[in-house]
Amino acid sequence: MDKHSGLETLKGIGEKTKKLFERADIFCVGDLLNYFPKGYDTYEEIQPIADVKEGETASVCGTLAREISVRHMKNLSIAVTLLRDPTGTLQASWFNMPYLRNSLKPGGRYVFRGRVTKKGQQLVLEQPAVFRVEDYQALEGQMQPLYPLTDGLTNKMVTKAVRQALDKAELPEDPLPEDILGKWGLAEYSYALEQIHFPREEASMLQARKRLVFDEFFLFLLGLKSLRDDRITRQPAYPLEKKPLPGQVIDRLPYDLTKAQRKVWQELETDLTKGTACARLIQGDVGSGKTILAFLALLLAAENGCQGCLMVPTEVLARQHFESFKELIDSQGLSFHLVLLTGSMKAREKREAYEAIACGAADVIIGTHALIQEKVDYQRLALVITDEQHRFGVRQREALAEKGRMPHTLVMSATPIPRTLAVILYGDLDISVLDELPANRLPIKNCVVGTSYRPKSYAFIQKEIEKGHQAYVICPMVEESKAVEAENVIEYTEQLRSALPGRISIEYLHGRMKPAVKNEIMERFLRNEIQILVSTTVVEVGVNVPNATVMMIENAERFGLAQLHQLRGRVGRGNAQSYCIMIHGSESKRTRKRLEILNQSNDGFFIAGEDLKLRGPGDLFGVRQSGLLEFCLGDVFQDAQILLWANEAVEELLAKDKDLSLPEHASLRERLSEYVRQGAGQISL
Repeated sequence: MDKHSGLETLKGIGEKTKKLFERADIFCVGDLLNYFPKGYDTYEEIQPIADVKEGETASVCGTLAREISVRHMKNLSIAVTLLRDPTGTLQASWFNMPYLRNSLKPGGRYVFRGRVTKKGQQLVLEQPAVFRVEDYQALEGQMQPLYPLTDGLTNKMVTKAVRQALDKAELPEDPLPEDILGKWGLAEYSYALEQIHFPREEASMLQARKRLVFDEFFLFLLGLKSLRDDRITRQPAYPLEKKPLPGQVIDRLPYDLTKAQRKVWQELETDLTKGTACARLIQGDVGSGKTILAFLALLLAAENGCQGCLMVPTEVLARQHFESFKELIDSQGLSFHLVLLTGSMKAREKREAYEAIACGAADVIIGTHALIQEKVDYQRLALVITDEQHRFGVRQREALAEKGRMPHTLVMSATPIPRTLAVILYGDLDISVLDELPANRLPIKNCVVGTSYRPKSYAFIQKEIEKGHQAYVICPMVEESKAVEAENVIEYTEQLRSALPGRISIEYLHGRMKPAVKNEIMERFLRNEIQILVSTTVVEVGVNVPNATVMMIENAERFGLAQLHQLRGRVGRGNAQSYCIMIHGSESKRTRKRLEILNQSNDGFFIAGEDLKLRGPGDLFGVRQSGLLEFCLGDVFQDAQILLWANEAVEELLAKDKDLSLPEHASLRERLSEYVRQGAGQISL
């Protein structure tokens, strides 16, 4: 058995189970071995009910004090009972597990293990696993892998399959040269693979993770270097000439550009008119004014008789950009033809858009991934802009660029990355930084508080709504489960509805909803038909809602600081004072210290830099620190030092063997070819 062997070669995997694995993109033994745990469960000692605290994972040994009751909400069921031990009682609840009423009887003694939350004044053990006492005692102190799951695929199924694969598969030769392994103290590949799945202890897991993260960054940077070399001789198909219109538009804007915006525009205008292909990243904090620069660049292309397009991650955002660009064009008295193209448009609307693009009538095209469909035929595409570019895979961005003959490429990102890392990650792009906010932007007022502040938060939100404003409430996804994510948001929405007056419209949004439903809810929120939107982080890259003045984030300690900063950026977009309330359920001093960074500053670049200083083993798993360049294991923020090592290793290797032609690099050359061919690790374009 080798890495290319099918899953059916493993005992217990038949056709039905094989399809469950394929839903998780696991098609062969190699895919399975690279399906790394999202974290580990270390079974703690059993504790008295009287000692459990909110925000912790607790294991209690008790009896059922009463029969399990089941209530229904929407399409979900909630099973509830009361646990008792000599020190007290504790409520337990389960989502979509009504069968427990038949298997757990009053008086039965078990170990219950789950996360402790607070509902009103009562502590609740949410979704606890149930063990026989002797079974739990056998697990105490062990590190058990926790894998990402899809419907029907259980952790037990993945664990069993991975164990078999490690025991039976012939692993490939270690692709990294010995001098690299030695210089950075990296473990052998086979050892790392074993210990990342089934670690003996935390130290061996961390050693394994260091090696595998290094591999990811190393291959990514090698692939990036090859793309960069391929691009050196590229020329734009339609060289642009400097035109007066962008400057005239700047002079007629109802506001002044910041010094940073003017500086970046000069860099961009020079790039677009110098005769070689522009490939530039505009990196700016939330609200720093990237969109107007994109608009000016699109105008420059249009004034040169060419087409320019802007691709964004969501349909609602595409429509909002379309409307704001159209309003700006009309207010400036310009005659350029603007076209919108999204997947949910009617067939007739799409057909009209295709025709306008193909015949050249469309000067500026704004849309989602619909812009790269085969039916879209551009006439003179000279400029390609992607917003929140890390949201698009390498193939999507490349497909858009290929719609033109070597067009200029501009990518925009609101993810603040320290420059030392940005130079490495975007080595194939020139980097411009917008490090200044418009003068009329009021700084967001922040507060970091415990759960006891929640009633005051609700009262504050109500006051803001009575002033005519709106609010977001963010709930984390507790488990990799459709039911739990949806229930978490739905149940919280019901809680808010019961706490606030009925005249306030409160709706929920989560990532499992159909795109059309998500779009409809966001459109209603944009029109102020919904005053409070309870959501998961699906709104992290959302629309501009100037009327929203409050961002309340529950369990803020579960998010990375970069992600919290992005969420906070959903408010503060209008003229009114805005607020961010971060509620944490942890009493950890380290947690409070991290969140205080956000409390003290609204500067995303400062936050990113400070966050790097506070990294530790506890941050290695769980919610990712950013959505940027999502590797299997590595995160460019928390693994910044490994990224720097990998970059140094790549430079040293290529200085000795530029095309990896030496015999000792044959295995690495093969691994790189496979990596690039599969499109793994979103290589920045």
